Amino acid sequence: MTPPPARRRPTIDDVAAEAGVSRGTVSRVLNGGHWVSPDALSAVNAAIKKTGYRVNPHARSLATRRANSVAFLLSEPHERLFEDPNFSVLMRGAARALAEQDISLVLIMAGTDDEQRRAQDFITAGHVDGVLLVSSHSTRSGAISELVAAGVPAIACGVPLGFEKKMGYVAADDFDGATELLGYLRRSGRTRIATITGPQDTSGGIRRFDAYRAEAGDAFDERFVAYGDYGRQSGLAGMRRLLETAPELDAVFAANDVMAAAAIEVLQAAGRRVPADVAVVGFDDAPIATTTTPALTTMRQPFERISEEMVRLLLRVIEGERPAAITLPADLIVRESA
Repeated sequence: MTPPPARRRPTIDDVAAEAGVSRGTVSRVLNGGHWVSPDALSAVNAAIKKTGYRVNPHARSLATRRANSVAFLLSEPHERLFEDPNFSVLMRGAARALAEQDISLVLIMAGTDDEQRRAQDFITAGHVDGVLLVSSHSTRSGAISELVAAGVPAIACGVPLGFEKKMGYVAADDFDGATELLGYLRRSGRTRIATITGPQDTSGGIRRFDAYRAEAGDAFDERFVAYGDYGRQSGLAGMRRLLETAPELDAVFAANDVMAAAAIEVLQAAGRRVPADVAVVGFDDAPIATTTTPALTTMRQPFERISEEMVRLLLRVIEGERPAAITLPADLIVRESA
């Protein structure tokens, strides 16, 4: 029995014939849509869908001298990728937004000096068209400096400290969000509010602590401060320290939900009721916020929109536009912990 002939793969010419436009118009649509009328753009996109045409990534990269891929550069130790769910949410959102443009996302971990060096070599060799930089630290700014010096298109998640004028970014409004959260605690009758900070070499950690200091004003007391790094262990250690240095506390603002969940665990082990004795709030509205007992009051960062905006800004920079910065509001999510 003779097998049926293989179906011919649709070509640009097939798309052009279906859309009723020239081959050159189809090519311009496939390479960004520049100098194409709205009607022609709509007709070509409809024809692509109808014919089932797919771009040959290798051929396009040769023609455009582009890699057709973007790096998701995470400057954290490997275990943080799995401990902090925010990273996976950002990565999924970025991958989804890039997939709509038929662009691949490449995960690169750069938590050590050696990993940063390898990442820089890989990126500057042209293996990717741009970089989505996640979790930048001012004390480990070598990666940012190299990217800027090499002219690599890049957009940061959060303010890239020291490079605000040279690299675009998308960030939640950490200061206003923390201020709103602390005001909520005050209105709820809490007067002895402690904090477990985020790392003080990141924009989020700094700005959330700035809001805490500003809200406390002249009553600021270092006994009510424990310095954390966003990790669970620092949340546990920070809460234990606060119970020693400021046992009279009646509320805790942890700079992220992972540390807030750890604080609840320590408080309950010490016989403190949450929220009857001590209210606990976090920041992010990560998935862990709904799994604690009681569920966590927190500030929601719009991570899906952040990742979408990062991709949108990066693609514009790749096309030659100047980098831009966007700050998005955070939303108060009230649950049972405060």
